[in-house]
Amino acid sequence: MTDTFQPGATSGGSVAAEELRQFIEQFEQLEAEKKDIADRQKEVMAEAKARGYDTKVMRKVIALRKREPDDIAEEEAVLEMYKAALGMT
Repeated sequence: MTDTFQPGATSGGSVAAEELRQFIEQFEQLEAEKKDIADRQKEVMAEAKARGYDTKVMRKVIALRKREPDDIAEEEAVLEMYKAALGMT
């Protein structure tokens, strides 16, 4: 008989039910928190829209704030070059 490692298994080979239950419940709790956060984000955008802000542009600004300035500058330079090539500027 060869010994193989099985995470979460006891020396007798059975799964540690309580530990498994804890992992599942912890994951479920995180899923619920993620849904609550998504709902709150929707509420923030709905309020911004109600006050006249363009939420599509706001989302772009949020995405830009996550990126490196050099990456943004490079993308904008390429975009301008493409627009100029197509006579859009």
